[in-house]
Amino acid sequence: MTIDLKILALSLALSAYPALAAAQQAPAGAVQSVRTVTRAVKGMFCDLCMPTVKKALGKVPGVIETKVDFGTQTAVVTFDAAKTDVAALTKATTNAGYPSTLKQ
Repeated sequence: MTIDLKILALSLALSAYPALAAAQQAPAGAVQSVRTVTRAVKGMFCDLCMPTVKKALGKVPGVIETKVDFGTQTAVVTFDAAKTDVAALTKATTNAGYPSTLKQ
């Protein structure tokens, strides 16, 4: 096998890894428990507050993704409901100094 073919094979194997990992996490036919909620975050007065809120939410087990917006004073959080809940998200932001509530 030439070096180019080895690199191609390795690239293909690595690109398939996330899909393989996701397939291994949930058994076939299992219902995914991924939820996305928007939190109203109080007390964000500058752009430096956003990383603090994002880091606090990111430390909660089960959080998959967090998008914090200073302009709208919100955080959109995607998480695995089998591993965490909304109360844990509230606790995380409050402990970081930024109380939050579920935005309707």
